[in-house]
Amino acid sequence: MRWVWLAVGVLLVLSGIVWTLQGLNLLGQSGGMNGQPIWAVIGPVTALGGLALIWYGLRRRPPAP
Repeated sequence: MRWVWLAVGVLLVLSGIVWTLQGLNLLGQSGGMNGQPIWAVIGPVTALGGLALIWYGLRRRPPAP
């Protein structure tokens, strides 16, 4: 189960980074989420949530045999 927390955390961090870049209009695309300031706020919050899950997954002890 530990790897699930780590995998979800990594996915959230990556999504948060992409959302932040889109919100800041730094990816060079048009339409959608690009240039929308709300995504520049949601992105870092999502990335921090992902970091918390990664931290939890790394601190969790494997089950005893």
